[in-house]
Amino acid sequence: LFSKLKKGEGEYAGADPEDRDEYKAENVFFVPEKARWSYLQSKAKLPEIGKVVDSAMDAIEKDNPSLRDVLPKVYARGNLDPTNLGGLIDLVGNIALGDAKVRSADILGHVFEYFLGEFALAEGKKGGQFYTPRSVVELLVEMLEPYKGRVFDPCCGSGGMFVQSEKFVADHQGRVNDISIYGQESNQTTWRLAKMNLAIRGIDSSQVKWNNEGSFLNDSHKDLKADYVIANPPFNDSDWSGDLIRKDSRWQY
Repeated sequence: LFSKLKKGEGEYAGADPEDRDEYKAENVFFVPEKARWSYLQSKAKLPEIGKVVDSAMDAIEKDNPSLRDVLPKVYARGNLDPTNLGGLIDLVGNIALGDAKVRSADILGHVFEYFLGEFALAEGKKGGQFYTPRSVVELLVEMLEPYKGRVFDPCCGSGGMFVQSEKFVADHQGRVNDISIYGQESNQTTWRLAKMNLAIRGIDSSQVKWNNEGSFLNDSHKDLKADYVIANPPFNDSDWSGDLIRKDSRWQY
């Protein structure tokens, strides 16, 4: 979007690439100048690169309320070698991502999903708490066919069901804006991953909520009438407080 606004062609004629409202109108998070990759790369060799990256995270959160308290600010820690961090920034910055069409084709989203998958593999059984394999997600969404309406995931993990739901609509020539997503997650770190995953892809995550009690004990969407419910529940959780909700009216369904 930044490139389109900068060129100012067609519907973007006269647009200001530094106008935050332009990004808000298209549900794209705004990246302030000192948080842009070109700026970070220009500071990569500095010994205080960790503080620069943390400041960039703060700046993004300040300009994008939906990301507040979501992004990690841990890069200035003493146990993180600034040389390694700067080297990584340079390495990623020098990767050839192909032409403009490829760069716009959700490349960051695919990279994020790749690392989620690798992290889940490294975590073993615990990885299933925040990541569902793409093949499983695709199968569930294809069965559900969420063309239009409200999609709810009561234990949304890192948001893969939402990403695939919007991709399903787009692949079937539907309008992505015809569906809205609602979710809840009980693990705060996983919730942050979901918020980042959705933000990278331009998906509105304002109704993706967190509390440490979860959907069973503290439903964040009590009055929601969802059109589609999709989930990969944490089946291996033995302490799910079943005794506390034995008479819950939701069990009648």
